[in-house]
Amino acid sequence: MSGKMKSRKTIAKRVRVTKSGKLIKRKNGQDHFNGRESGNTTRNKRSDLQLSSSYTRTVKTMIGY
Repeated sequence: MSGKMKSRKTIAKRVRVTKSGKLIKRKNGQDHFNGRESGNTTRNKRSDLQLSSSYTRTVKTMIGY
């Protein structure tokens, strides 16, 4: 008898699933060296991104959703 499938923790920590099943992730490059960025770039980095539909199915199986 096989047990439960383990989720990929690295991906599970980076992605969250909305109520409608979409996957949301943070924009990359937000940790440091942001002082050199223009104000426009800094503002754009604040919003989260929706994962593309081609990745959605793969990532959902990885996180055990």
